[in-house]
Amino acid sequence: MTIQPSSNRALSVSALNRQVKSLLEHSFLSIQVIGEISNFARPSSGHWYFTLKDAKAQVRCAMFRNSNQRTGFVPREGDEVLVTARVSLYEGRGDYQLICERMEKSGLGQLQQAFDALKAKLDKEGLFDVARKRRLPPHPKHLGVVTSPSGAAIHDILTVLKRRFPGLPVTLYPTAVQGAEAAAQIVSAIELANRHNQCDVLIVGRGGGSLEDLWPFNEEIVARAIVASAIPIVSAVGHEVDVSISDLCADQRAATPSAAAELLSPDRHALTLRLSQLKRRLESRISWQIERKRQQLLGTRQRLRHPGEKIREHMQALDRLELRLQRGMLRLVQQRRTHLAQTTQRLARLTPTRRIEQSRQRLDQIEQLLPRLIQRHIERSRLRLAQQSGMLHSVSPLATLERGYSILLNPAGQAVSSAEQVTPGDRLDARLHKGRLTCTVESIETGE
Repeated sequence: MTIQPSSNRALSVSALNRQVKSLLEHSFLSIQVIGEISNFARPSSGHWYFTLKDAKAQVRCAMFRNSNQRTGFVPREGDEVLVTARVSLYEGRGDYQLICERMEKSGLGQLQQAFDALKAKLDKEGLFDVARKRRLPPHPKHLGVVTSPSGAAIHDILTVLKRRFPGLPVTLYPTAVQGAEAAAQIVSAIELANRHNQCDVLIVGRGGGSLEDLWPFNEEIVARAIVASAIPIVSAVGHEVDVSISDLCADQRAATPSAAAELLSPDRHALTLRLSQLKRRLESRISWQIERKRQQLLGTRQRLRHPGEKIREHMQALDRLELRLQRGMLRLVQQRRTHLAQTTQRLARLTPTRRIEQSRQRLDQIEQLLPRLIQRHIERSRLRLAQQSGMLHSVSPLATLERGYSILLNPAGQAVSSAEQVTPGDRLDARLHKGRLTCTVESIETGE
């Protein structure tokens, strides 16, 4: 495209700049430029204005808000970046500039491609599958940490553990966490922890940093070492926004090392509160059980009466029956006497002398026979009473004890009726007719 002045008049500056802008924008549709950030400005509008330079030249750049919000970081003076931009012209000053659409730190493009390629490869192999990952122990007994001994990560982890559960043992497996040798050292530390086999969970990670700083945790050898570990692993690499290959392979990902410590350590205050609640519930339950058993014992004692009391009750009942019988007999005699007197009077009026004499003789016989009948009835009643008393006494536990038997009681006071209720070494209480014996079970023989 060639700029030609009008035949009638010369071009104005604005017209010239407008045509040059159109020429540049149509000649350079989209280019990538690498350079160092300088003169970075970030006004309240949210747009970015800066200069991109190298050792020999520089170019003005603008990156509008709708584009820079997708960048994921804010560049600083001296950062080397790779921008994807359109060439344009700022008509007001006549300065040509780059309108940046994307920006990434220099070298990150290749790293990102390597990250994406390895991620796709391991994902295809199933290393990221949730079904493969193991559950973490709910209350770890020993915690292992694979990180730098001088980094912020170990300090953050120990600070959290001191606050939440200071009694948790921690073993540090020191390793470099950035640089060319870091990946191999991380793998060696994980393998060493597995050989020691004293930790039931591992934290593998480091604090935040750039993609280059975190790159050892995106290495394939580290990913495969995490998957091969017999100890469950929590990956805690970088900040919350950073996601590494190690995070995807680990059994659990934590946003930060501090978050990993929070995840694995029980809260001692919550545990103390829970123990107090359980203690109160246990004490209440025990008190309730003791009171219930005490009431059951009282009820049993009230229901269980001594055989002697039963005998005394029957004797009293017999005495009452005897008294009733005597009163009945006397009442019967009195009735007979009254009837006799009445009959005598009637006979006297009728003068049946012979019948009277016979009746008198019969009455004499009855009077002589009646005491014997009464005495015989009393004797039969006494005999039945003695028989019933003997039968009741024969089934009494005390009678059994008198014959040389004993009752075995376990420490709970319960009667032992089968050899299967005791084991060798148990102590039993043997109740005799007179006294008690404390016995120890030496052997057991079971049988029908």
